[in-house]
Amino acid sequence: MTASDRYASVRYIVDDVAAAVDFYTTHLGFVLNTSASPAFADVVRGPLRLLLSGAASSGARATPDDATAAGRNRVHLTVDDLDAEIDRLRRAGLPFRSDVVVGPGGRQILLADPAGNLVELFQPATASR
Repeated sequence: MTASDRYASVRYIVDDVAAAVDFYTTHLGFVLNTSASPAFADVVRGPLRLLLSGAASSGARATPDDATAAGRNRVHLTVDDLDAEIDRLRRAGLPFRSDVVVGPGGRQILLADPAGNLVELFQPATASR
C-alpha cells in the first residue's frame, strides 16, 4: 500500500460537483486542487483532501446502492469560535442538521453540504467559552 505523507483523503458522493466545490471553498476554507467537473473535483484544507465525486465519476459508479443511506459518517473540522462560525454560516443560508451539542470534549454542530453529506464543526473544550 502506498502511503501519502501530504493528505488524508475522504470521498464524498455529490449530486452537483460545482455546487459542492462552491460550498467547501466559499464557506469552509477549502482550496480547489483539481477539477474535472462535472464528474470530479478535489478540495484541500490543511492535511485533508476531500474528493467530490459526481454521478459520472468512477468513484460514484463503484458505490453500492445501500451505501447512500443516511448515516453518521462525516468530515470533522475544528474551529476556534463555534458561535462565530454558526452565525457566519447561517447568514450564508446554509442548512444545519443539528443544534449545538455540548460534551466533555467540546461543542459541535452538524451542517449538510449540497448533497446532504454531513460536516461537523467542532470547538474543543480548551477553546470553549
